Amino acid sequence: MFGRSTALVALLVASEAAIGGAPQAPSATPAVTAAAVAPRSPRNASYAITARLDPASRTISGNEIVTWRNTSTIAANALRFHLYYNAWRNTASTWMRERRLSGRAPEEKYQQSDWGWIDVTNLRIIGADGSGGDLTNQLRFIAPDDGNTADRTVAEVPLARAVGPGETVNVQIAWSAHVPRTFARTGAIGNFFFIAQWFPKIGVLENTGWNCHQFHLSTEFFADFGTYDVRLTLPRGWIVGATGIERDRRDEPDGTTTHHYYQDDVHDFAWTTSPDYVERHATFEHQSLPRADLRLLLQKEHAGQAERYFEAARAALKYYGEWFGPYPYGHLTIVDPAWQSAADGMEYPTLITAGTSWLQPPHTEDPEDVTVHEAGHQFWYGIVATNEFENAWMDEGINTFATARVMQERYAPTYTLTRYFGGFVPYLMRDFPRSREREGDRLGTYRTGAKGDAQSTPSWQYWPGTAGSITYDKTALWLHTLERMVGWEVLQRILSTYFMRFQFKHPKPQDFFDVANEVSGRDLTWFFDQVYRSSNVFDYGVDALRSDIDVIDGAIPAGVKTELRQASYRTQVIVRRYGEGIFPVDVRVVFENKEEVRWHWDGRDRWKRFEVEKPVRASFAQVDPEHVLLLDVRYTNNSLSMEPQSARAARKWSLAWLIWLQDHLLTYGFFV
Repeated sequence: MFGRSTALVALLVASEAAIGGAPQAPSATPAVTAAAVAPRSPRNASYAITARLDPASRTISGNEIVTWRNTSTIAANALRFHLYYNAWRNTASTWMRERRLSGRAPEEKYQQSDWGWIDVTNLRIIGADGSGGDLTNQLRFIAPDDGNTADRTVAEVPLARAVGPGETVNVQIAWSAHVPRTFARTGAIGNFFFIAQWFPKIGVLENTGWNCHQFHLSTEFFADFGTYDVRLTLPRGWIVGATGIERDRRDEPDGTTTHHYYQDDVHDFAWTTSPDYVERHATFEHQSLPRADLRLLLQKEHAGQAERYFEAARAALKYYGEWFGPYPYGHLTIVDPAWQSAADGMEYPTLITAGTSWLQPPHTEDPEDVTVHEAGHQFWYGIVATNEFENAWMDEGINTFATARVMQERYAPTYTLTRYFGGFVPYLMRDFPRSREREGDRLGTYRTGAKGDAQSTPSWQYWPGTAGSITYDKTALWLHTLERMVGWEVLQRILSTYFMRFQFKHPKPQDFFDVANEVSGRDLTWFFDQVYRSSNVFDYGVDALRSDIDVIDGAIPAGVKTELRQASYRTQVIVRRYGEGIFPVDVRVVFENKEEVRWHWDGRDRWKRFEVEKPVRASFAQVDPEHVLLLDVRYTNNSLSMEPQSARAARKWSLAWLIWLQDHLLTYGFFV
């Protein structure tokens, strides 16, 4: 019953026969072959899957063999599985409850056929000959996170004999699923299907026990690496894109086609199909990085944007490869989802969904930004593979930062785009260029949820309405702040060291922090305490600026003009820390003759006075003049000009506009 991995498809055929299924004979290509290269990952959770899609009923009938090796230090007395599609079984699931808590649209708009679910019809432990014990009746649903007895996204089955450390078990599961109208970027609309989180998936056993969370609204996924050997049967003529490489395809007598996909060293498998895709191919080539074949499946109305997709994917593979480390898989499939499918902007191993609009002028950020971002996920989500239930920022946040940097390097300037007439007609606002600091790092959206949670809170416990602010935006801002503190060369070495050291290893936050301290040569604990372990916000501002005359030689003699006396200006600047966050900042005063004086402030006190004497009057003062602290939530108070000057300027422009308005009204009245 327990042993090393065997030929998965042979097991699958035997087990299907044992439960009365309709197995398909293995193709000429063996399901498990000797790897051409040494395994990159532990490969301790491998799957052989056969599945059949009926588009008319939107159902999938599946059978899988999970070959799982216990890599922990404890024995497994039970196995736990994710059944993600049950998040959309009804309104009582934890996912749907959290959705309502976040203020999303009510589910009353959904019809019965819009819901999704997954049912396990048979589960057994099998030996190499296909025999084994049937455990179907012992399968039970559990809710380890919130105790919601109505939630069916995690199932547990007890074992007659525990799987000890280093031992392997083969589990056969037969199941059926109903594909939903898209709730969370997996589902169907018309003839477009995007299928993700669609099969029973084993959790991750750690030294402390099973890490197998329920499906939550504000988190994504975590799984072990393995080999995926998948056969998908669907209507003939439908185009398929999937994780891995298509090894072969076979036309069946019933008018369907079976597509065989295979991939080593990945932790998930997703796929898409439609008869309406337009297929394009290109390559990524680089003098020092591995070549990659690019495959694009796009909607007919977006065919003219194919090269934009390819160029964005190349940009991601180039810059991420140069900055962090090479992309190892040699192929990437890009999917342009159908309109209103809600499947855009998602990442899976070697397969991403991007997205664009019918009219999409150049110098905007779509489809480029979403393509760069999702291709970039191949590195942090796909290869490093942190636990996104608990530490989503280690993928989403790092990737948001890296995406903004690629967009700046390759595509700047880009401009704000507004749409009219229901979103169909675009207008490019060339007076409003987008910036990495503001739009790329998402300062505006961070402000709305800055105090929502400490980032160290497990991601699945974030307040649903502000989880994105903490996961994506805050991380990008503190990484950019760190870049301005230590310099890009140092931060790039931090990220590349982290990527190369922990690829295929599921690192934890302290691993990243240790690398940052090591590579920078600094103890940055104080910084990570601020940005990761607390929900404190940063807000520094100039509270007051005075530049008063001091008479040096005593009283001014009668009859002597004031401007001729010997005098100096005593300039005083009051700066304040309005937020709870503490960060060292510079304070700068610029004088009317363009000279300047700077001080360095540790930023700890609630307020600080700085003073200097100069023969000229101050013009304005700033705190954090280089904007090193990108997490400052109220940058508008970081500078202050001398009041008389600003008042004169305000009056000048107010009068000018009033004169213009008066002239305009008189002219209009004349013609009326």
